[in-house]
Amino acid sequence: MALRLYYGEELARYGFGGGHPFGTDRLAAFWQLWNERGLRDRAQVTKPVSATETELLRFHTPRYVERVRHLSRSGSGCLDHGDTPAFAGMFEAASWVTGSTLDAVSRAVTDGSRGFVPIGGLHHARRDSAAGFCIFNDIGVAIEALRQVHGIRRIAYVDIDAHHGDGVFYEYESDPDVLIADVHEDGRYLYPGTGAADETGTGAARGTKLNIPMEPGADDAAFHRIWPRVEEFLRAGRPEFLLLQAGADSLGGDPLAHLQFTAGVHGHVAARLRLLAGECCRGRMVVLGGGGYNRHNLALAWTAVAEAMLD
Repeated sequence: MALRLYYGEELARYGFGGGHPFGTDRLAAFWQLWNERGLRDRAQVTKPVSATETELLRFHTPRYVERVRHLSRSGSGCLDHGDTPAFAGMFEAASWVTGSTLDAVSRAVTDGSRGFVPIGGLHHARRDSAAGFCIFNDIGVAIEALRQVHGIRRIAYVDIDAHHGDGVFYEYESDPDVLIADVHEDGRYLYPGTGAADETGTGAARGTKLNIPMEPGADDAAFHRIWPRVEEFLRAGRPEFLLLQAGADSLGGDPLAHLQFTAGVHGHVAARLRLLAGECCRGRMVVLGGGGYNRHNLALAWTAVAEAMLD
């Protein structure tokens, strides 16, 4: 099974100007290191794909999709309370991200390839709103596509971004077939302030969600102490498909978070989940880059993730 790596200027368009932490230079930082390490020919580099409106509407509401389209034309205003400013062409940029995630998922189902979409994993957006730099929630759209298009019900979502993936968690909090394991900085210290350890799902889904909040300053040793719980949780759930959001803002030195992991954590997680996907999911696995606002860090973390996914 090959690694399918999505790269192209269409993905780089997803970013905000004016010194915003989520700038359009993030993809280039990763791509430079990937090439410096001589890894370009090790992966199947794949051009981005744009999502259709029909695909977006599997998760998002029509009213919200139209709002994004409207503000995208004007390029002014804000989609939330200030973190996610509108920019001209944002509808198209967010559609390229979402479509690339969907393409990676579809190919993983049909040909068994593992996918990595560096500019993906926009885990704060809700069905009817943007949040935290996230316009369309490509993860939610992918989960709905797995179900409605591919007939896969039991999906595992693992998130190691420093920020809790609230846009995925709360949209599937009561769904027992979406297993969520989210390791993040404690919400008492960091946006979005959610993801407490006692949030384990509601109703029939109780026990199908695992939140592990980490104290600021938690390092690799602290991570490795809790990681076996994640693997045990996932194996017990027997998923059919695995999604990983590998946000690099959990590395030490990120300007927006306070964890102190190294890229070794990201490589370890990708390698272990690749094995687990082989056991439970017929190898079907897609990784999304997520956050990360120190360019050196995100290059190291995403390269470690992608290397772990190579044959």
